[in-house]
Amino acid sequence: MNIPVAWSVVLIVTALWNLLIWPRFWQRIVADPRSRDADGRATKFLTVHTVLIAISLALALSVGVLGALTLI
Repeated sequence: MNIPVAWSVVLIVTALWNLLIWPRFWQRIVADPRSRDADGRATKFLTVHTVLIAISLALALSVGVLGALTLI
């Protein structure tokens, strides 16, 4: 696939940004009192955010791989 080098760099930077930000956000979500009920079970708040973060990290990896492959 041929795309300009600048776009490849944008994809890689976007991936790195997401891989840096989402794990830190995850730490805040887990520490949030809304994440667990009185019995210590995960709430919908935690479940929804877990899914969103997992999808975002998967997309970040995909975009990063795409950016790296277009540089080769």
